[in-house]
Amino acid sequence: MTDLRTRPTLRGSFGMVASTHWLASQSAMAELEAGGNAFDAAVAGAFVLHVVEPHLNGPAGEVPAVFATAGDPNPHVLCGQGTAPAGATREHHLSLGLDLVPGTGLLAAAVPGAVDAWLMLARDHGTRGIRDLLSYAIGYARHGHPILPAAAETIQRVEQLFREHWPTSAARWLPVPRPWQPVTNHEHAATLERLVAEGEAAGSGREAQYDGARRAWREGFVAEAVDAFVQRPVRDSSGADHAGVLTGADLAGWSASYEAPVRHRYRDVEVAKTDLWGQGPVLLQSLAMLEGLPADPTEPDGIHTIVEVLKLALADRDAWYGDGSPVSVGELLDPAYVEARRALVGDRASFEPRPGAPGGRMPVLPSHVLSGTSAAAGAGLGEPAVEWGDTCHLDVVDRWGNIISATPSGGWLQSSPTIPELGFCLGTRLQMTWLDEGLPATLTPGRRPRTTLSPTLVLRDGVPVLACGTPGGDQQDQWQLPFLLHHLVHGRELQEAVEAPAFHTTSMVSSFYPRETHPGELVVEDRVGARVIAALTARGHRVVRAGEWTLGRLSAVGRDPDTGTLTGAATSRGGNGYAVGR
Repeated sequence: MTDLRTRPTLRGSFGMVASTHWLASQSAMAELEAGGNAFDAAVAGAFVLHVVEPHLNGPAGEVPAVFATAGDPNPHVLCGQGTAPAGATREHHLSLGLDLVPGTGLLAAAVPGAVDAWLMLARDHGTRGIRDLLSYAIGYARHGHPILPAAAETIQRVEQLFREHWPTSAARWLPVPRPWQPVTNHEHAATLERLVAEGEAAGSGREAQYDGARRAWREGFVAEAVDAFVQRPVRDSSGADHAGVLTGADLAGWSASYEAPVRHRYRDVEVAKTDLWGQGPVLLQSLAMLEGLPADPTEPDGIHTIVEVLKLALADRDAWYGDGSPVSVGELLDPAYVEARRALVGDRASFEPRPGAPGGRMPVLPSHVLSGTSAAAGAGLGEPAVEWGDTCHLDVVDRWGNIISATPSGGWLQSSPTIPELGFCLGTRLQMTWLDEGLPATLTPGRRPRTTLSPTLVLRDGVPVLACGTPGGDQQDQWQLPFLLHHLVHGRELQEAVEAPAFHTTSMVSSFYPRETHPGELVVEDRVGARVIAALTARGHRVVRAGEWTLGRLSAVGRDPDTGTLTGAATSRGGNGYAVGR
C-alpha cells in the first residue's frame, strides 16, 4: 500500500478542481454544482485567486491556459499574456540609463491580459452568466477573507517602500494585517461590480454581456484609470523614479486570443504546451532528451540526468525562446538536434550555459548572461524575492470531459503602486525581456515577454487525461518534469507524485530582476535523502538543501476516458493548495 503522508488522491465522476487556494477551489466547485462546466468553474476560481492571493496574482496580470472541450479533444492555448506597449522600446529604457528592465514599478508593465482572457473563455466556452461567475470574487473582496500569512509577510517586507514611495499602496494595505485577519478590498469589489453592470447593460445575451464587460476593461473606465495613473513617476527597482509607458490605447489595441499548442510525444502520451513565447517547450525538450537515459527521480543517476537535461533546455530557452525567435519548436525537437543535445550529458555537473545551434544558427546569449554579472536591487526595495512575487495555478475537469490547466500570475501587490480607483496594481512581466539588441526576447513593442508561466495538458490516444502545473517562475517546468515521470512512467498516484521530493537547478539566468545565475547549483528537498545528496555532491553539483516540504505547489486533475473516473490532487506544501471534487 502506498504511504501517503498528507492526503489521498481524490476520485469521483462529477467534477474535480485543484488550485493553490482552497477558496478558489471551492468557488470553482460551486460553479460545477450550479450546473456550470469546467470553463465556468475555472473563471470563477481565477477571479477569486485575484482576491485571496493578491501577493501572487492580480487582475492586471496575465494567464496562459491549455484546454480541451468535451466536443473537441484537440488541445487549445488561451493566450492571456499581454504584449509590450507601443512606448516600451529598448531605446527609451536605455535613454533612462537602464541596462535591465526594472523588476518593480511602472516601466515593466505589459498590457494586462488576465481579465480579458478569462472573460473571453467564459463567453466562448462557458455556459453561465457574468454575474454568476464573478459573484464569488466580489463577495470575498466586498465582505472579506482571511489573509494568508505569506501575504501578510509580503506586505510587511515592503512596508517601508509603501510608506516612503507608494502612498496608494500604503493606503490599500497598511497597517500590515495580521496573519488570518479578515481583509476587504472595496475598490476591487467595485471594479468587478462595474464590469458586471456594464456587461449586463450591453445586452440580454451571454455573449453581448461578456463583450460589454471586455469593452469596459479595455476601452472604458479601467483603461482610463490606467492611462491616468501611469503618467506619474514612481520609484522602481532601479532606485530611481520613472513614469510608465502603458496607455489606454495599448489596452484598447490588444485582446486575448486562441492558438494551437506545441506538442511532443513521450512514450505513450503527448504533452501539450504553449509556444516559444512561454517556457513550456523546456518541458518538451527535456522529455525528448530523456528518452533512453536514466530518469528515475528518486535515484542519484536519474536526478543528475534530469538536472543536466534541464540545464541544456534552459540554455536553449535563454538563447532561442521569445516572440522574435528565428527557430521553431519543431527544430528544437528534431531527432538529430535532440540526439546532439543528449550527447552533452556527462557524468559530472556542468557549470556552463550551453545553448545549441538549431539549423546551424549560432546562439547568442544576452550580454548580462555572458558577463556573469547581476544588477543590484534598488535601494529601499527589500529582498529580491519580494520584488517579483510568485504565481497561482488552477486545474479543472468536469463530467463531460472539458478540461483546463491555467497558470495566472502577475499584478502582485508588490509589483507596482495600487491604482486607487481600481484596487489593484499593474504587472511587471516586461522584466523578462532584454535591452540587448536583436535577441528573441528583446524588449519590442507588440511582442509578448517570454513568460515563465507554463500550464500543461497531457493526452493519451488523442484524448486529454491530465491537466497539471505549479507556481514557481523558472522552476515551473523543472518541478513538473519529475512529477510527470513519477506519475506516467513509474505509475505513482497523483497525490504521491505531487508530493514526491522535489529538486531544481538555478544554473541558468533568472527570468526575474536582477537576473541572477548560480552556476552548478542544485536545490533539493531534504527528503531526497542523505545518500542521494552525497552522491549528487560527488558528481560536482553545488547542492543546497531547502528543507523538507518547500519546493513547488503542484496540482493536477485527471480523467480516465474509458471509465469516466476523475482524479484530483494538490500539494500540502505552503498549506494553501487544495483539491476538491466528487
